[in-house]
Amino acid sequence: MDFDRLTELVFVPGISGREELVRQKIGEMLPSGMDYSEDRLGNLSVIIGEGDTTIGFAAHMDEIGLLITGIEENGTLSFRKVGGVLDELLPGRHMDVITSSGEVVEGVIGVVPPHLRGSGSENGQMQVIDVGAQSVEEVQDMGIKVMDYAVFRKQVSILREHYIAVRALDDRFGCSLLLDLAQVLSRKKPNCRIVLSWTVQEEIGLYGAHAVSNCQDLDAFFPVDSFGCCSRLTGSVKPGQGPVLRMSDSRSLASYELSQRVIRLANQKKIPLQYGATGGGTDGIPFVQKGVRMVPLALAMKYLHSETECLHVDDYDNLFNLMQEICRDPEGIVR
Repeated sequence: MDFDRLTELVFVPGISGREELVRQKIGEMLPSGMDYSEDRLGNLSVIIGEGDTTIGFAAHMDEIGLLITGIEENGTLSFRKVGGVLDELLPGRHMDVITSSGEVVEGVIGVVPPHLRGSGSENGQMQVIDVGAQSVEEVQDMGIKVMDYAVFRKQVSILREHYIAVRALDDRFGCSLLLDLAQVLSRKKPNCRIVLSWTVQEEIGLYGAHAVSNCQDLDAFFPVDSFGCCSRLTGSVKPGQGPVLRMSDSRSLASYELSQRVIRLANQKKIPLQYGATGGGTDGIPFVQKGVRMVPLALAMKYLHSETECLHVDDYDNLFNLMQEICRDPEGIVR
């Protein structure tokens, strides 16, 4: 794992529909001289190699956050949630407000202390962002406008040298893995056609993946995303026991035939592997709807969609090894 690159990606803000800063960073991190394209929706893609077989990998650039919907007379900011933001995560949080010029303004979501709460509707949750302004004019002077956005302030914690915990690992770890793969494939071209896509608007409906699926003819597709654990639904899957084949979620089923080939490959290469069911959905769904076999390649992640998303370093490295092996044996995977 390139820890510095992963953390650099994590700290770039970008909610659904506002991935431009993440896209710019990924473009800068691609191997020197590697051509890439951007579609009208904002997906970034590279195509490496040639051959009769085409395999696709994708990771989404967007993170959950808040969209600024209004500036109140007292200088606070009203907002709406973008993506699966838990209500209980909001009170008492530090936020970064990202202006249209890309500047970061610090803000907080306050709470009413318990000894000041009344018996009526006041429950302590203040659904506004306080940026230290006292009027609309002050907010405007700070460069903040309606339709700017905010993300949770990010802090990286390393737990016992094996775990990384920070907001936006979903899915910046996937973005980082695709960059790792691009580096390897730039040095040794595969004997097939590999499409790598960094997608937009996954958290609100997989819209970026829909656009990519309309213009790429693939033999197999592997979205690289999180496997939210650990619960009764996800069973024995947990971080530290290998990457995960996300065989079932709330909206799709992975290709059983394709998954068995991936499992055999992992066993041959002695790569630890888990598989199971979870909730949510992935960028693989639009490809299934187009008749493309897909299996999501995932990392077991604790505390998904919180400020403390947590994954195991070894799982990341093992998933990278698996992705490389898939690219080395494309015919064995898809035929």
